[in-house]
Amino acid sequence: MSERIRYQLSASVFVMLIKEGEICMLRRKGTGWMDGSFSIPAGGLDAGETIRAAAAREAYEEVGVNIAPENLHYVHTLHSKTEGRTWLGHFFQATIWEGNPSLRELDKHSDLQWTPVNALPSETIPYVRQAILCTTAQQPYSEYGWD
Repeated sequence: MSERIRYQLSASVFVMLIKEGEICMLRRKGTGWMDGSFSIPAGGLDAGETIRAAAAREAYEEVGVNIAPENLHYVHTLHSKTEGRTWLGHFFQATIWEGNPSLRELDKHSDLQWTPVNALPSETIPYVRQAILCTTAQQPYSEYGWD
């Protein structure tokens, strides 16, 4: 009998900052991946932190806002397969935060804009678009990139 080996997935966090029906979008640049496309504040889960803490950290690092844990609402899980890798995306939504969102990582983003949630830019990263649309439809889970 062989020992069962658990599959390991990487995790990413995404933060949907919502204000008056608009979402804070960032245009990627200089990363070598999906440059020119729009996303939302996002990043990877670091060792030793919770998923919620990672979301708050990424929101601060990328757009300079502080979000209290109780104001980060978990809204969607995305099981994604991109470039042969599988990972889980954890999407949070916030309508309350401290600070005025602004570009904080000028080497990774060229533009910050508020866009109506129901009219996302055509250049939005496809799986980010999918998760946002699922969230507005109150669908808590979706899959992307699986055959």
